[in-house]
Amino acid sequence: MFTTAALLAMGSPVLAEDRGSKDEAMQMVNAAFDHMKKAGDAKALDDFTKDKAAWVKKDLYVFVFDTKGTFIAHGANDKLVGRDMSNMKDANGKAIFPAMKEVVAKGTGWVDYDWAHPQTKKVEGKSSYVRQTPDGKGLIGVGIYR
Repeated sequence: MFTTAALLAMGSPVLAEDRGSKDEAMQMVNAAFDHMKKAGDAKALDDFTKDKAAWVKKDLYVFVFDTKGTFIAHGANDKLVGRDMSNMKDANGKAIFPAMKEVVAKGTGWVDYDWAHPQTKKVEGKSSYVRQTPDGKGLIGVGIYR
């Protein structure tokens, strides 16, 4: 027999403890950067997309764009790999990739936009921490849902 708590848990969206923090996102981006340097691009990009145990934590996942705005790794949706997202806009019309590219040109930082949460499938506010790849030919990001 189900308890009220069990019924509530079944229908509840992502719990607060299932959400990643800003610090965790930054640590994950830096770990991804180090992994690309150590393992090489091909292995690291494959790992970010396929090795969920190592590269997906809570609702955090690594994504990598090339300099043209094509996903070359995506930890939450492998169907996005190879997809040109250079002109993608969020639900409010914000051009996401150009905003990320602008931040990376200055170093590292955060970009705010709306994106579908991988667990709830609902569009939510998101902030992604981004930095350039080790070879300078792309950008690595990990986002938190606000």
